[in-house]
Amino acid sequence: MNHKLVLLANQIKWTQMEKEFVPLYSKTGTPSKPIRLMAGLLMLKQMYNLGDETIMEAYVRDPYMQYFCGEAHFRWDNPCDPSDLVHFRKRIGEKGVEFIFKQSVLLFGKQAQEKEICVDTTAQEKNISYPTDTKLHVKIIKRCNKIAQKENIKQRQRYSRKVKQYLLESRFGHHPKRKKQSQRAQRKIKTIARRLVNELERRLPEERIMIYRKEIEIFKKVIYQKRNDKNKTYSLHEPDVSCIAKGKSHKPYEFGSKVSIARTKSNGIIVAVKSFTGNPHDSKTIESTLEQHNEITGIRAQTAIVDRGYVEQTINGTQILKPDNGKGRTAYEKRKNRKRFRCRAAIEATISHLKNQYRMGRNYLKGIIGDQINALMAAAAWNFMKWMREMASSFLFFFFQLLVQVKKFFQIHLENPKNNLKWGC
Repeated sequence: MNHKLVLLANQIKWTQMEKEFVPLYSKTGTPSKPIRLMAGLLMLKQMYNLGDETIMEAYVRDPYMQYFCGEAHFRWDNPCDPSDLVHFRKRIGEKGVEFIFKQSVLLFGKQAQEKEICVDTTAQEKNISYPTDTKLHVKIIKRCNKIAQKENIKQRQRYSRKVKQYLLESRFGHHPKRKKQSQRAQRKIKTIARRLVNELERRLPEERIMIYRKEIEIFKKVIYQKRNDKNKTYSLHEPDVSCIAKGKSHKPYEFGSKVSIARTKSNGIIVAVKSFTGNPHDSKTIESTLEQHNEITGIRAQTAIVDRGYVEQTINGTQILKPDNGKGRTAYEKRKNRKRFRCRAAIEATISHLKNQYRMGRNYLKGIIGDQINALMAAAAWNFMKWMREMASSFLFFFFQLLVQVKKFFQIHLENPKNNLKWGC
């Protein structure tokens, strides 16, 4: 019973969580799965970097995971279908996931109520392929042919063979001898995509065109957008994806959403995480991040330590500090700020762990709400794992001290012959 998952399960307020989520369920129909089971599976999935399918396999073979999710007896089958996790995420929404994140912060008590926090932004990449115009135009052609086949529309031409030929010709366009041929093939593919979209729009009946109206609008936006346009579409199935440049030499552009993260300066607890649509400037994201920090911890931070990408200002009583040349400051203030900015650098390692170990490196959840849910669950998983590590280390320290005391006790009594007789040694 001293396993870290057991200790964590005993600390989470499951009853309060059930009261929070019960209004989201209907009183009629098939009985649902227990809320503790579904919420526990979501937490474990993020904590151990598993998918909706692989968490089921891990659940069956791990009794501690089953105890964490509220099982009284060991079970040998999957607790639910993997798709039930999708429905549960949609049911609780962003507010429900934010409640789970709040529970992870409240585990630390006063440790999470530091007056100084570190804030930084990062790019959360979406699960899409690297976008190019030709690649998107080919996808539009295939999708138009699929819609026409489904609606029994007789097309003038499908261009299946032509598209394959033009794709081969468009390869190695950076080579001087193939540049003109490649550009010509790319223009041909774009023309075919535009032609099929217009034909589909003309021949679809009025009652059926409303079903595909949103999809056709995305097709048109992709076809007519130009290189220097703003708010471009980079994916057909994820049209809200943004292009974010963070100045990395190995990865100049990332396609996803911008996420702002706030972390306590001393303890390393994530106290706020917010996802944003588009590509706002870092200074535009900090106000909503501070508001979320205030809602979750119940206090307003006195100081937010940031990097040079922000603007030094005061927001609702919180002073925003960024590195500067130190002109006009005393030696004590310079020394104090230098220490602060060294502590701020630790948030970079936290972001790296969130991406590599807690599923924030590539977001597989759909839509804008999927961006926020994935970021919140990654931050909650970080806090849960941090709490378990601290509990495990404190328990091991206590156990080690107990062993030392027992060793001393036996050494004292075994060295004295009278004590040996007394204790029957």
